[in-house]
Amino acid sequence: MSPDTLFWLVAVIVFVILEASTTALVSIWFAVGAAAALIASFFTQSLSVEAAVFAVVSAVALLVMVPTLAKRRKERKAPVTNGSPLTIGKQGVVLADINPGYLGRVRVDGLDWQARAEAPMPQGTPCRVTDVDGAVLIVCPVTVETATA
Repeated sequence: MSPDTLFWLVAVIVFVILEASTTALVSIWFAVGAAAALIASFFTQSLSVEAAVFAVVSAVALLVMVPTLAKRRKERKAPVTNGSPLTIGKQGVVLADINPGYLGRVRVDGLDWQARAEAPMPQGTPCRVTDVDGAVLIVCPVTVETATA
């Protein structure tokens, strides 16, 4: 195995490990380019030709994939899963007792949330979301006054 071939093999491995250790596409383009340069190293002993193959293939992989990934990201908008202001005014039910100063759990629109309230609310109590604090819903019991509000 030539030194060039070994170099590109190590480069592929390093870029793949780097990519696997991140949560975003960071170095996969370089891994593809290094793999192409590795293949080129079997046909030439010129490091400059191999480096050119690496650069061109990496650039092409980047230019082809970025628009494709951006398009897919727009298509797959995930629903909001934090304490969304969209839940304000919605009604739910208390799943775990809520006592002032302590967090409980509520179900609103089919999703379970952490919640807190100014008044004690036992499990099963109907509630209404009055505000959001991060991922915690602020709720109050549903009464005749708040049921139509």
